[in-house]
Amino acid sequence: MVQALLLSIGQLGDKRIVAVFLKSMLLTLAVFAALGAGLWFGIEQLLTRYFSASQSLASLAAATAILLALLGAWLLFRVVAIAVIGIFADEVVHAVEARHYPDRFASARDVSFARSVAMGLGSAGRALLVNLILSPLYLVLMVTGIGTAVAFFVVNSWLLGRDLGDMVAARHMAAPELTRWRGTTRLWRFATGAAGTALFFIPFANLVAPIVGAAMATHLFHRRR
Repeated sequence: MVQALLLSIGQLGDKRIVAVFLKSMLLTLAVFAALGAGLWFGIEQLLTRYFSASQSLASLAAATAILLALLGAWLLFRVVAIAVIGIFADEVVHAVEARHYPDRFASARDVSFARSVAMGLGSAGRALLVNLILSPLYLVLMVTGIGTAVAFFVVNSWLLGRDLGDMVAARHMAAPELTRWRGTTRLWRFATGAAGTALFFIPFANLVAPIVGAAMATHLFHRRR
């Protein structure tokens, strides 16, 4: 695990990885800008059109809503980031395999763009849905002091590990084999997800967390095989 992490960090300067980072950051920023603009416009229209509020009051309410949304920015960033990296994950796996596992790279099948998008959106949807379902539990565990943080970390480590593992395995396994593989790799996929989730808590490191996670999953997948 440590070696996979160090190898992944060591390849961050690879021009192919840098290209994925720049594309993913631009797309992530575009998504956040669109969400923010949509939230602002939607609240303003709701208050002025249906509640006869003044324009200044509507703008104040919209600004307040934006600030409240920022409180959940960590979860939202994680959801958007994993969706975006899902789109470009094949490029990260390509770069790692070409450098460290050329024989596996030569025999891998390309994942179509449509499937990459579907996997990325599926990952984001699961993360959002599961965390929303468990939000009452998170609130209850707040009385313990650290229970909420622990539960949140465990749940999101499991989700992230599952998704990162699938992004790599999809290049080397057909659907039936992939299903069997999931059942025998739960522990290391959870460990990979835990490492990636931990990076999301570290300022600036969280920007590269999805890429490092995808690279780690690639190393661990091939080293286990």
